[in-house]
Amino acid sequence: MNDPQSGADDGGVRPSLSRATVLLLAVTCGAAVANIYYAQPLLPVISRALGVSEGAGGLVVTASQIGYAVSLALLVPLGDVRERRRLVSVLLGLSAVALLGAAASPSLGPLYAAVGLVGVTSAVAQIVVPMAASLAADHERGSVVGTVMSGLLVGIMLARTAAGVLAQFGNWRLVFVFAAFVMVVLAVTLRLALRPVPPSETTPYPQLLRSVLTLVRTESLLRRRMGLAAVGMGGFTILWTASSFLLAGPRYGYGPAGIGLFGLAGVVGAAAAVVAGRFADRGHGRQVATWGLVLLTGSWGVLALAGTGGPGGLVALIAGIMALNLAQQALLISHQSALYRRVPHARSRVTTALMVSAFAGSTVSSALASALYPRVGWAGVCALGAAIALIGVGIWVLELRRPSPFEPLADPSAAVDARAVCDGPAATTGRACAHPKETAHA
Repeated sequence: MNDPQSGADDGGVRPSLSRATVLLLAVTCGAAVANIYYAQPLLPVISRALGVSEGAGGLVVTASQIGYAVSLALLVPLGDVRERRRLVSVLLGLSAVALLGAAASPSLGPLYAAVGLVGVTSAVAQIVVPMAASLAADHERGSVVGTVMSGLLVGIMLARTAAGVLAQFGNWRLVFVFAAFVMVVLAVTLRLALRPVPPSETTPYPQLLRSVLTLVRTESLLRRRMGLAAVGMGGFTILWTASSFLLAGPRYGYGPAGIGLFGLAGVVGAAAAVVAGRFADRGHGRQVATWGLVLLTGSWGVLALAGTGGPGGLVALIAGIMALNLAQQALLISHQSALYRRVPHARSRVTTALMVSAFAGSTVSSALASALYPRVGWAGVCALGAAIALIGVGIWVLELRRPSPFEPLADPSAAVDARAVCDGPAATTGRACAHPKETAHA
Protein backbone atom coordinates (compact mmCIF):
# COMPACT_ATOMS: atom_id res chain seq x y z
CA MET A 1 0.00 0.00 0.00
CA ASN A 2 3.02 2.27 0.44
CA ASP A 3 3.21 3.75 -3.05
CA PRO A 4 6.15 5.96 -3.86
CA GLN A 5 4.91 9.33 -2.76
CA SER A 6 6.04 12.88 -3.17
CA GLY A 7 4.30 15.81 -1.61
CA ALA A 8 5.23 18.45 -4.16
CA ASP A 9 3.81 18.83 -7.59
CA ASP A 10 7.22 18.89 -9.18
CA GLY A 11 6.15 18.13 -12.70
CA GLY A 12 7.89 14.73 -12.70
CA VAL A 13 6.32 11.48 -13.82
CA ARG A 14 4.47 9.75 -11.00
CA PRO A 15 3.67 6.06 -10.76
CA SER A 16 0.01 5.15 -10.66
CA LEU A 17 -1.53 4.80 -7.22
CA SER A 18 -2.36 1.27 -6.14
CA ARG A 19 -6.02 0.32 -5.90
CA ALA A 20 -5.57 -0.39 -2.18
CA THR A 21 -4.26 3.13 -1.52
CA VAL A 22 -7.06 4.76 -3.49
CA LEU A 23 -9.63 2.62 -1.66
CA LEU A 24 -8.18 3.57 1.75
CA LEU A 25 -8.30 7.27 0.86
CA ALA A 26 -11.88 6.90 -0.41
CA VAL A 27 -12.99 5.15 2.78
CA THR A 28 -11.29 7.78 4.94
CA CYS A 29 -12.90 10.60 3.00
CA GLY A 30 -16.36 9.02 3.23
CA ALA A 31 -16.14 8.10 6.90
CA ALA A 32 -14.90 11.57 7.88
CA VAL A 33 -17.60 13.50 6.06
CA ALA A 34 -20.26 11.04 7.25
CA ASN A 35 -19.84 12.47 10.73
CA ILE A 36 -21.77 15.62 9.83
CA TYR A 37 -24.62 13.64 8.24
CA TYR A 38 -25.38 11.01 10.89
CA ALA A 39 -27.81 13.39 12.56
CA GLN A 40 -30.01 14.06 9.51
CA PRO A 41 -32.32 11.00 9.74
CA LEU A 42 -32.28 11.35 13.54
CA LEU A 43 -33.64 14.90 13.70
CA PRO A 44 -37.20 13.88 14.67
CA VAL A 45 -35.84 11.41 17.28
CA ILE A 46 -33.37 13.91 18.75
CA SER A 47 -36.05 16.59 18.88
CA ARG A 48 -38.42 14.32 20.81
CA ALA A 49 -35.71 12.96 23.12
CA LEU A 50 -34.51 16.40 24.12
CA GLY A 51 -38.00 17.94 24.21
CA VAL A 52 -37.42 20.63 21.56
CA SER A 53 -39.23 21.70 18.40
CA GLU A 54 -38.43 20.27 14.96
CA GLY A 55 -37.02 23.64 13.92
CA ALA A 56 -34.62 23.72 16.88
CA GLY A 57 -33.68 20.06 16.36
CA GLY A 58 -33.00 20.71 12.69
CA LEU A 59 -30.31 23.22 13.67
CA VAL A 60 -28.13 20.32 14.85
CA VAL A 61 -27.25 19.82 11.18
CA THR A 62 -26.69 23.55 10.76
CA ALA A 63 -24.28 23.62 13.73
CA SER A 64 -22.17 20.81 12.28
CA GLN A 65 -22.05 22.52 8.90
CA ILE A 66 -20.99 25.83 10.44
CA GLY A 67 -18.10 24.02 12.11
CA TYR A 68 -17.26 22.31 8.83
CA ALA A 69 -17.25 25.60 6.91
CA VAL A 70 -15.01 27.26 9.52
CA SER A 71 -12.57 24.37 9.30
CA LEU A 72 -12.56 24.50 5.51
CA ALA A 73 -11.49 28.13 5.72
CA LEU A 74 -8.86 27.76 8.45
CA LEU A 75 -7.62 24.14 8.50
CA VAL A 76 -7.78 22.76 4.96
CA PRO A 77 -5.14 25.21 3.58
CA LEU A 78 -2.69 23.54 5.96
CA GLY A 79 -2.75 20.60 3.55
CA ASP A 80 -0.37 22.57 1.32
CA VAL A 81 2.17 23.32 4.09
CA ARG A 82 2.04 20.42 6.57
CA GLU A 83 2.96 16.74 6.41
CA ARG A 84 -0.43 15.39 5.44
CA ARG A 85 -0.40 11.86 6.83
CA ARG A 86 0.17 13.22 10.34
CA LEU A 87 -2.34 16.05 9.87
CA VAL A 88 -5.06 13.63 8.72
CA SER A 89 -4.40 11.15 11.54
CA VAL A 90 -4.50 13.83 14.24
CA LEU A 91 -7.76 15.30 12.94
CA LEU A 92 -9.37 11.86 12.84
CA GLY A 93 -8.40 11.31 16.49
CA LEU A 94 -9.82 14.69 17.52
CA SER A 95 -13.00 13.88 15.62
CA ALA A 96 -13.43 10.74 17.76
CA VAL A 97 -13.24 12.85 20.92
CA ALA A 98 -15.81 15.34 19.60
CA LEU A 99 -18.18 12.51 18.60
CA LEU A 100 -18.03 11.05 22.09
CA GLY A 101 -18.90 14.51 23.41
CA ALA A 102 -21.97 14.57 21.17
CA ALA A 103 -23.02 11.14 22.45
CA ALA A 104 -22.81 12.37 26.05
CA SER A 105 -24.66 15.68 25.49
CA PRO A 106 -27.46 16.09 28.07
CA SER A 107 -29.30 18.89 26.23
CA LEU A 108 -29.48 20.77 22.95
CA GLY A 109 -26.88 23.44 23.80
CA PRO A 110 -24.01 21.05 24.51
CA LEU A 111 -25.08 18.99 21.48
CA TYR A 112 -24.81 22.06 19.24
CA ALA A 113 -21.29 22.69 20.58
CA ALA A 114 -20.20 19.07 20.20
CA VAL A 115 -21.48 18.63 16.65
CA GLY A 116 -19.90 21.97 15.76
CA LEU A 117 -16.53 20.54 16.82
CA VAL A 118 -17.34 17.36 14.89
CA GLY A 119 -17.82 19.55 11.83
CA VAL A 120 -14.45 21.25 12.40
CA THR A 121 -12.53 17.96 12.55
CA SER A 122 -14.50 16.29 9.76
CA ALA A 123 -13.09 18.73 7.22
CA VAL A 124 -10.18 16.28 7.09
CA ALA A 125 -12.10 14.81 4.15
CA GLN A 126 -11.23 17.89 2.10
CA ILE A 127 -7.55 17.47 2.94
CA VAL A 128 -7.65 13.89 1.68
CA VAL A 129 -9.12 14.83 -1.73
CA PRO A 130 -6.35 17.23 -2.88
CA MET A 131 -3.77 14.91 -1.30
CA ALA A 132 -5.06 12.12 -3.54
CA ALA A 133 -4.92 14.46 -6.55
CA SER A 134 -1.31 15.33 -5.77
CA LEU A 135 -0.30 11.69 -5.37
CA ALA A 136 -2.00 10.58 -8.59
CA ALA A 137 -0.30 10.46 -11.99
CA ASP A 138 -1.51 13.01 -14.54
CA HIS A 139 -3.33 10.49 -16.71
CA GLU A 140 -5.37 9.12 -13.78
CA ARG A 141 -5.97 12.25 -11.69
CA GLY A 142 -9.61 12.73 -12.64
CA SER A 143 -10.35 9.06 -12.12
CA VAL A 144 -8.61 8.98 -8.72
CA VAL A 145 -10.38 12.13 -7.55
CA GLY A 146 -13.65 10.68 -8.81
CA THR A 147 -13.09 7.45 -6.89
CA VAL A 148 -12.18 9.28 -3.67
CA MET A 149 -15.18 11.55 -4.10
CA SER A 150 -17.37 8.52 -4.68
CA GLY A 151 -16.20 7.35 -1.26
CA LEU A 152 -17.28 10.70 0.11
CA LEU A 153 -20.76 10.37 -1.35
CA VAL A 154 -21.14 6.76 -0.23
CA GLY A 155 -20.13 7.89 3.25
CA ILE A 156 -22.79 10.58 3.28
CA MET A 157 -25.50 8.23 2.09
CA LEU A 158 -24.56 5.24 4.24
CA ALA A 159 -24.29 7.57 7.25
CA ARG A 160 -28.03 8.05 7.01
CA THR A 161 -28.69 4.32 6.71
CA ALA A 162 -26.33 3.33 9.53
CA ALA A 163 -27.66 6.08 11.78
CA GLY A 164 -31.26 5.05 11.18
CA VAL A 165 -30.62 1.37 11.90
CA LEU A 166 -28.53 2.01 15.01
CA ALA A 167 -31.08 4.47 16.39
CA GLN A 168 -33.97 2.11 15.66
CA PHE A 169 -32.44 -0.77 17.59
CA GLY A 170 -30.46 1.24 20.13
CA ASN A 171 -30.70 5.00 20.50
CA TRP A 172 -29.39 8.12 18.80
CA ARG A 173 -26.39 8.37 21.17
CA LEU A 174 -25.11 4.98 20.01
CA VAL A 175 -24.71 6.42 16.51
CA PHE A 176 -22.07 8.91 17.67
CA VAL A 177 -20.23 6.24 19.70
CA PHE A 178 -20.07 4.05 16.58
CA ALA A 179 -18.72 6.97 14.52
CA ALA A 180 -16.01 7.66 17.13
CA PHE A 181 -14.87 4.03 16.92
CA VAL A 182 -14.57 4.27 13.13
CA MET A 183 -12.43 7.42 13.42
CA VAL A 184 -9.98 5.72 15.81
CA VAL A 185 -9.62 2.70 13.51
CA LEU A 186 -8.95 4.89 10.47
CA ALA A 187 -6.48 7.13 12.30
CA VAL A 188 -4.38 4.11 13.26
CA THR A 189 -4.70 2.45 9.82
CA LEU A 190 -3.60 5.54 7.92
CA ARG A 191 -0.68 6.08 10.24
CA LEU A 192 0.54 2.54 9.62
CA ALA A 193 -0.33 2.13 5.94
CA LEU A 194 0.87 5.39 4.37
CA ARG A 195 4.29 6.90 4.16
CA PRO A 196 4.68 10.56 5.14
CA VAL A 197 3.29 12.93 2.50
CA PRO A 198 5.49 16.06 2.51
CA PRO A 199 3.97 19.52 1.97
CA SER A 200 4.07 21.24 -1.40
CA GLU A 201 4.68 24.76 0.02
CA THR A 202 6.63 26.45 2.82
CA THR A 203 4.45 29.57 2.94
CA PRO A 204 3.79 31.05 6.43
CA TYR A 205 0.25 30.41 7.64
CA PRO A 206 -1.05 34.04 7.54
CA GLN A 207 0.29 34.42 4.01
CA LEU A 208 -1.24 31.07 3.11
CA LEU A 209 -4.71 32.27 4.13
CA ARG A 210 -4.24 35.53 2.24
CA SER A 211 -3.27 33.58 -0.86
CA VAL A 212 -6.69 31.89 -0.82
CA LEU A 213 -8.33 35.31 -1.04
CA THR A 214 -5.90 36.27 -3.81
CA LEU A 215 -6.92 33.21 -5.81
CA VAL A 216 -10.60 34.05 -5.36
CA ARG A 217 -10.00 37.65 -6.43
CA THR A 218 -7.93 36.85 -9.52
CA GLU A 219 -9.47 33.63 -10.86
CA SER A 220 -12.88 33.96 -12.51
CA LEU A 221 -12.99 30.17 -12.96
CA LEU A 222 -12.70 29.72 -9.21
CA ARG A 223 -15.36 32.34 -8.42
CA ARG A 224 -17.90 30.82 -10.79
CA ARG A 225 -17.25 27.28 -9.63
CA MET A 226 -17.64 28.48 -6.04
CA GLY A 227 -21.08 29.83 -6.90
CA LEU A 228 -22.07 26.56 -8.55
CA ALA A 229 -20.74 24.57 -5.58
CA ALA A 230 -22.93 26.61 -3.23
CA VAL A 231 -25.95 25.93 -5.44
CA GLY A 232 -25.33 22.19 -5.67
CA MET A 233 -24.62 21.66 -2.00
CA GLY A 234 -27.51 23.91 -1.01
CA GLY A 235 -29.96 21.77 -2.97
CA PHE A 236 -28.41 18.58 -1.60
CA THR A 237 -28.88 19.79 1.98
CA ILE A 238 -32.44 21.00 1.44
CA LEU A 239 -33.37 17.55 0.16
CA TRP A 240 -31.90 15.58 3.04
CA THR A 241 -32.95 17.96 5.79
CA ALA A 242 -36.58 18.27 4.68
CA SER A 243 -37.02 14.65 3.60
CA SER A 244 -36.46 13.43 7.17
CA PHE A 245 -39.45 15.45 8.33
CA LEU A 246 -41.54 14.39 5.31
CA LEU A 247 -40.85 10.68 5.86
CA ALA A 248 -41.48 10.90 9.63
CA GLY A 249 -44.72 12.84 9.11
CA PRO A 250 -48.29 11.63 8.59
CA ARG A 251 -47.90 11.01 4.84
CA TYR A 252 -45.41 8.17 5.38
CA GLY A 253 -44.85 7.62 9.12
CA TYR A 254 -41.41 6.00 8.91
CA GLY A 255 -39.13 5.45 11.88
CA PRO A 256 -35.38 6.20 11.91
CA ALA A 257 -34.41 2.91 10.22
CA GLY A 258 -36.88 3.42 7.39
CA ILE A 259 -35.78 7.02 6.87
CA GLY A 260 -32.13 5.97 6.86
CA LEU A 261 -32.71 3.38 4.14
CA PHE A 262 -33.55 6.13 1.67
CA GLY A 263 -29.89 7.06 1.81
CA LEU A 264 -29.21 3.96 -0.28
CA ALA A 265 -30.98 5.63 -3.21
CA GLY A 266 -28.33 8.32 -3.14
CA VAL A 267 -25.44 5.87 -3.42
CA VAL A 268 -26.08 5.74 -7.17
CA GLY A 269 -24.31 9.11 -7.29
CA ALA A 270 -21.07 7.31 -6.44
CA ALA A 271 -21.08 5.82 -9.93
CA ALA A 272 -21.49 9.31 -11.34
CA ALA A 273 -18.31 10.41 -9.56
CA VAL A 274 -16.14 7.77 -11.25
CA VAL A 275 -17.71 8.30 -14.68
CA ALA A 276 -17.52 12.09 -14.37
CA GLY A 277 -13.86 11.82 -13.40
CA ARG A 278 -13.09 9.76 -16.51
CA PHE A 279 -14.91 12.24 -18.73
CA ALA A 280 -12.93 15.06 -17.12
CA ASP A 281 -9.67 13.19 -17.84
CA ARG A 282 -10.74 13.16 -21.51
CA GLY A 283 -11.41 16.92 -21.56
CA HIS A 284 -15.22 16.87 -21.25
CA GLY A 285 -15.57 18.55 -17.85
CA ARG A 286 -17.72 21.39 -19.19
CA GLN A 287 -20.24 18.98 -20.68
CA VAL A 288 -20.39 17.18 -17.34
CA ALA A 289 -21.23 20.48 -15.61
CA THR A 290 -23.91 21.34 -18.19
CA TRP A 291 -25.76 18.06 -17.84
CA GLY A 292 -25.33 18.13 -14.08
CA LEU A 293 -27.15 21.47 -13.86
CA VAL A 294 -29.93 20.28 -16.16
CA LEU A 295 -30.45 17.19 -14.01
CA LEU A 296 -30.24 19.18 -10.76
CA THR A 297 -32.97 21.59 -11.85
CA GLY A 298 -35.26 18.88 -13.23
CA SER A 299 -34.95 16.73 -10.12
CA TRP A 300 -36.95 19.22 -8.06
CA GLY A 301 -39.97 18.80 -10.30
CA VAL A 302 -39.87 15.05 -9.65
CA LEU A 303 -39.28 15.50 -5.91
CA ALA A 304 -42.30 17.79 -5.58
CA LEU A 305 -44.53 14.81 -6.44
CA ALA A 306 -43.31 13.00 -3.30
CA GLY A 307 -45.55 15.26 -1.23
CA THR A 308 -48.63 13.41 -2.49
CA GLY A 309 -47.73 10.32 -0.44
CA GLY A 310 -48.59 6.72 -1.31
CA PRO A 311 -46.67 4.42 -3.68
CA GLY A 312 -46.51 7.07 -6.39
CA GLY A 313 -45.00 9.56 -3.97
CA LEU A 314 -42.39 7.03 -2.87
CA VAL A 315 -41.37 6.32 -6.46
CA ALA A 316 -41.05 10.04 -7.13
CA LEU A 317 -38.98 10.54 -3.99
CA ILE A 318 -36.56 7.72 -4.81
CA ALA A 319 -36.21 8.86 -8.44
CA GLY A 320 -35.67 12.46 -7.34
CA ILE A 321 -33.05 11.45 -4.77
CA MET A 322 -31.15 9.47 -7.39
CA ALA A 323 -31.29 12.31 -9.93
CA LEU A 324 -30.25 15.04 -7.51
CA ASN A 325 -27.35 13.02 -6.11
CA LEU A 326 -26.13 12.13 -9.59
CA ALA A 327 -26.24 15.82 -10.51
CA GLN A 328 -24.50 17.04 -7.36
CA GLN A 329 -21.68 14.54 -7.60
CA ALA A 330 -21.09 15.14 -11.32
CA LEU A 331 -20.96 18.89 -10.72
CA LEU A 332 -18.49 18.59 -7.86
CA ILE A 333 -16.12 16.38 -9.87
CA SER A 334 -16.30 18.85 -12.76
CA HIS A 335 -15.38 21.72 -10.42
CA GLN A 336 -12.47 19.91 -8.82
CA SER A 337 -11.03 18.59 -12.09
CA ALA A 338 -11.09 22.05 -13.68
CA LEU A 339 -9.60 23.80 -10.66
CA TYR A 340 -6.92 21.21 -9.90
CA ARG A 341 -5.74 21.54 -13.48
CA ARG A 342 -5.86 25.33 -13.38
CA VAL A 343 -3.92 25.75 -10.09
CA PRO A 344 -1.90 22.54 -9.61
CA HIS A 345 0.43 24.08 -7.01
CA ALA A 346 -2.40 25.14 -4.65
CA ARG A 347 -4.92 22.32 -4.69
CA SER A 348 -5.65 22.45 -0.96
CA ARG A 349 -6.28 26.19 -1.18
CA VAL A 350 -8.66 26.03 -4.13
CA THR A 351 -10.38 23.16 -2.31
CA THR A 352 -10.75 25.52 0.65
CA ALA A 353 -12.37 28.23 -1.47
CA LEU A 354 -14.62 25.78 -3.32
CA MET A 355 -15.81 23.91 -0.26
CA VAL A 356 -16.24 26.97 1.96
CA SER A 357 -18.61 28.28 -0.67
CA ALA A 358 -20.33 24.89 -0.93
CA PHE A 359 -20.91 24.57 2.79
CA ALA A 360 -21.86 28.20 3.19
CA GLY A 361 -24.62 27.41 0.70
CA SER A 362 -25.36 24.22 2.61
CA THR A 363 -25.56 26.00 5.98
CA VAL A 364 -27.90 28.71 4.71
CA SER A 365 -30.05 26.16 2.91
CA SER A 366 -30.23 23.89 5.96
CA ALA A 367 -31.40 26.77 8.14
CA LEU A 368 -33.95 27.84 5.52
CA ALA A 369 -35.28 24.32 5.10
CA SER A 370 -35.61 23.83 8.87
CA ALA A 371 -37.39 27.16 9.27
CA LEU A 372 -39.66 26.91 6.21
CA TYR A 373 -40.77 23.29 6.37
CA PRO A 374 -43.16 23.76 9.34
CA ARG A 375 -44.71 26.74 7.51
CA VAL A 376 -44.77 25.88 3.81
CA GLY A 377 -44.36 22.09 3.84
CA TRP A 378 -42.68 19.87 1.28
CA ALA A 379 -43.94 21.78 -1.75
CA GLY A 380 -42.45 25.00 -0.41
CA VAL A 381 -38.99 23.57 0.16
CA CYS A 382 -39.04 21.98 -3.32
CA ALA A 383 -39.79 25.41 -4.76
CA LEU A 384 -36.83 26.77 -2.77
CA GLY A 385 -34.57 24.05 -4.16
CA ALA A 386 -35.69 24.74 -7.73
CA ALA A 387 -35.07 28.48 -7.32
CA ILE A 388 -31.54 27.84 -6.06
CA ALA A 389 -30.86 25.46 -8.97
CA LEU A 390 -31.94 28.15 -11.44
CA ILE A 391 -29.38 30.51 -9.92
CA GLY A 392 -26.79 27.90 -10.84
CA VAL A 393 -28.08 27.75 -14.40
CA GLY A 394 -27.64 31.52 -14.64
CA ILE A 395 -24.03 31.29 -13.44
CA TRP A 396 -23.27 28.57 -15.98
CA VAL A 397 -24.83 30.52 -18.85
CA LEU A 398 -22.43 33.34 -18.00
CA GLU A 399 -19.53 30.87 -18.04
CA LEU A 400 -20.58 29.50 -21.44
CA ARG A 401 -20.91 32.99 -22.92
CA ARG A 402 -17.64 34.28 -21.44
CA PRO A 403 -15.45 31.25 -20.67
CA SER A 404 -12.84 31.45 -17.93
CA PRO A 405 -9.23 30.42 -18.68
CA PHE A 406 -8.51 26.73 -18.09
CA GLU A 407 -4.79 26.43 -18.85
CA PRO A 408 -2.58 25.62 -15.83
CA LEU A 409 -1.08 28.55 -13.93
CA ALA A 410 2.63 28.57 -13.18
CA ASP A 411 3.71 28.02 -9.59
CA PRO A 412 4.70 31.45 -8.21
CA SER A 413 7.56 29.85 -6.26
CA ALA A 414 8.91 28.51 -9.55
CA ALA A 415 8.79 32.04 -10.96
CA VAL A 416 10.78 33.24 -7.95
CA ASP A 417 13.35 30.50 -8.56
CA ALA A 418 13.56 31.51 -12.24
CA ARG A 419 14.22 35.12 -11.30
CA ALA A 420 16.91 33.97 -8.87
CA VAL A 421 18.60 32.06 -11.69
CA CYS A 422 18.42 35.06 -13.98
CA ASP A 423 19.80 37.34 -11.31
CA GLY A 424 22.53 34.81 -10.46
CA PRO A 425 24.74 32.68 -12.70
CA ALA A 426 22.78 33.36 -15.88
CA ALA A 427 23.21 37.07 -15.46
CA THR A 428 27.00 36.74 -15.23
CA THR A 429 27.52 34.13 -17.92
CA GLY A 430 25.37 35.77 -20.55
CA ARG A 431 23.07 32.77 -21.03
CA ALA A 432 19.54 33.37 -22.18
CA CYS A 433 16.93 33.45 -19.41
CA ALA A 434 13.16 33.30 -19.99
CA HIS A 435 10.99 35.76 -18.12
CA PRO A 436 8.44 34.07 -15.82
CA LYS A 437 5.56 35.49 -17.82
CA GLU A 438 6.84 33.73 -20.90
CA THR A 439 6.54 30.34 -19.19
CA ALA A 440 3.33 30.96 -17.29
CA HIS A 441 1.17 29.02 -19.75
CA ALA A 442 3.70 26.50 -20.95
